Amino acid sequence: MALHPEKASELRQIIHSQLHKMDVHGKIREVLAETISEELKTESHHLSEEDLMKALRRRGIIDDVLKELSFVKEMPEREMTSTPKPSTHFIDKETRVLKKTNIDPTRRYLYLQVLGGKAFLEHLQEPQPLPGQVSFSFTLCLHFRNQRFRSKPVPCACEPDFHDGFLLEIHREILGDGSKMADATTMLSICDPVHLVLIKTDPSGETTLVSSHFLPWRSVLGSENGITTIAVELLGVGSECKVSVGVLNIKLELYPRLNKTLSQEIVNAQLALEHQKTAEKERLFLVYAKQWWREYLQIRPSHSTRLVKIFAQDENWVNRPVCSFVRPMRAGRLLDTPRQAARFVNVIGYERAPVVGGGGKHEQWCTLLAFLCRNKGDCEDHSNLLCSLLLGFGLDAFVCVGTKAKGVPHTWVMTCGTDGTITFWESLTGHRYIHKPINPDDPPLVEQPKPLYPYRTVGCVFNHQRFLGNCQPTDAVELCAFDLHDECKWKPMSEEAIRSVCAPGSTTSLPPFPPLCASLMDAAAISNDLELQLRVLVSEHRKDLGLATIWEDQLSYLLSPALAAYEIERTTGISAGNEEFQDAIRRAVPDGHTFKGFPIHFLHRNARRAFATCLRSPFCDEIICCRGDQMRLAVRVRVFTYPESACAVWIMFACKYRSVL
Repeated sequence: MALHPEKASELRQIIHSQLHKMDVHGKIREVLAETISEELKTESHHLSEEDLMKALRRRGIIDDVLKELSFVKEMPEREMTSTPKPSTHFIDKETRVLKKTNIDPTRRYLYLQVLGGKAFLEHLQEPQPLPGQVSFSFTLCLHFRNQRFRSKPVPCACEPDFHDGFLLEIHREILGDGSKMADATTMLSICDPVHLVLIKTDPSGETTLVSSHFLPWRSVLGSENGITTIAVELLGVGSECKVSVGVLNIKLELYPRLNKTLSQEIVNAQLALEHQKTAEKERLFLVYAKQWWREYLQIRPSHSTRLVKIFAQDENWVNRPVCSFVRPMRAGRLLDTPRQAARFVNVIGYERAPVVGGGGKHEQWCTLLAFLCRNKGDCEDHSNLLCSLLLGFGLDAFVCVGTKAKGVPHTWVMTCGTDGTITFWESLTGHRYIHKPINPDDPPLVEQPKPLYPYRTVGCVFNHQRFLGNCQPTDAVELCAFDLHDECKWKPMSEEAIRSVCAPGSTTSLPPFPPLCASLMDAAAISNDLELQLRVLVSEHRKDLGLATIWEDQLSYLLSPALAAYEIERTTGISAGNEEFQDAIRRAVPDGHTFKGFPIHFLHRNARRAFATCLRSPFCDEIICCRGDQMRLAVRVRVFTYPESACAVWIMFACKYRSVL
C-alpha cells in the first residue's frame, strides 16, 4: 500500500533522525575502511555490496538499527490510521507477548522507559525466591490521556528489575485537530500528567496499594534532542504519604523529535502559570465553601453534627472537593445496563483503608486508577464509581453521605427518576431500594411504608455538578423528602463554583479519569481449575475422616443452570430458569434417594480459602462429610468475569444417596 507523500516524508525524517542519533553513517565508514584494508591485504580488489552487508551484520549494526526503529508495545498491532481519539477502553494482555509495532508517522509519541528501581528499603532483606516459588511482586500501572498500560510483574526487591517501555500517544481533543501531529506549543498546553500507580501482590493474589504518583512530563519539551532522564521518588499512601518507598529511573523521549525545542525557561514559566491559576481557583473555592458552611449552620445549630462532606482526602492525603471524585463515565461495550454496572461495582472487593494502630475508621477516598488497579476499596470508592457509571448511562445520579445502623458513616448512590421515584443503590451489594418517605403528620391509623434499606441518616448528596446539604428538620432518611430543587429542604452550592474546580481541565491538580479495561480472564479455564482444586480438597478432607469419595460428573454438570440463574438474579433482580433445574434434578435422582445442594458466592479465586469458608457452614459441611448408601458427590464452579480484574465466583456442592430407614 502506497503511503501519502506527506506521511512518506515524515517517515523518512524519523528514520533519518534515528540514524543520525545512532551515528550509523560513521559506523558504516569505519566498517568500509576496515573491509577495504582487509581486501587490500589479501590482494583482492573486488569488493561487492554483499561483502559490505555481511560486514555490517557481523558487527551487529543492522540489528541495532532495526531494533531502534521499532517500538515494543504490549498491545495488538494496529493499522496506521489517523483517528481523532484513542479507543474508549484498552485491552491489557496478561500473556505479556511483546510485539513490535510500527508507529504512525502522523502522530507524536512520548516513549516512557522504566529503567529499574532502587532504594525500596522495605525489601532490603528480601530473600531470593526459589525456582518455581511464587513470591511478592510489584506491578506498575500507567494512565495518560485515555491510554492505560501495565508493566510485567517483577519480584519485590530493594532494586526491583523494572525494564518496560510504554509508547504514549500525544493527541489533541479539539475537533479538526485530532489528526494533526502535536507541535511543541500544543504539547506545552496539555497539562495532563502521567499517573503512575505501584501495586504489590502477595503469593495468594491479594493486592496492596504502594504508591500513587503524578509524573509531570513536559520537561522533555525543553531538553536537548527531546530526551531526558529523571529519578522519580515514589511516596507512600495514606498515613505514610510523606515516607519514600523507592525511586524509579525513568527516561522520556519524544518521537519524532521536535524540529525546534522550547527553552526550559518557557516550559518552567508555563508550569508556574498553571500552578498559580490552580492555586487561585482552589483558594476562591475554599473561601466560598467556608461562607456556604457558615450560612448552613445559621439555618439550624444542629446542622454541625450532620455528615456534610465538602472535601475528602485521596490516597496521597490531598484534600479535594468531593465533586471531583465523580464524573460521567461511559463503559463502551463492556457494560450494557445500569444494573450490570451495579453488579460490576459490587464484585470489586471491599476493604477499609488500612490504619496503623487504633482510633476508629480512617477515611481515604482513592482516585479511580488506584481503586481499579488495586481491585478493592472502601464504600466511598465503590459509590463514586457506581455514580459515575450511572451518570454515563444518562441517569440523574448522586452519591449520598450519611450513616447506617449504629451511626456508622456510609455512602450509597441515589437516582432520581423523571416521575419523582427515588431509588437507592447499595454499591457494596448491588441491591436497589425504592424510597417512600414517611409523613409524620399523618393520622396514626394511616399505614406508613416500612423502609427496607439499611440507611439511617443523610447529610448531603453530590455529583459532578451539584452539591446539596440536607437542611430539613430531621436527617433521618425515612422522613426525608428528596426534592432536590426545593431549597427549603436542600441547600445547594453554586454550580459555577463547583465547575471552577471540578470540571475536566479546570485545574491541573484534578486527577484524570481512566477508561475501564476489558477482562482478559478465561472464565471457562478458571472455572475448571477451581473445580479440580476443590475436588482434590474434598477428597483429602473425606480421606482424613475415613470416607471414600465418588464423584458423579453428570450431576455436577446439572448444577450449572442453577449457578447461572443465581448470577442473573444478582444482576437483574429477576429469577429465571429454576423450573428447568428442578426438573433435571428430579430426573437425575432415583426414587428413594435424597438430594442436597449448597450454593455459595465468592469474589476471589482462592480455592483453599473458599473451601475453608464452606466448611464453616453446617449445611455445606453436612454435604461434604455425608455418609450413606450409594452416596455420590458433585461440585460445580462457575466464574463470571467483569471489566478490570473483577469476577463473581459461584460454587455449588451437592450429594445424592439412598435413604435407609
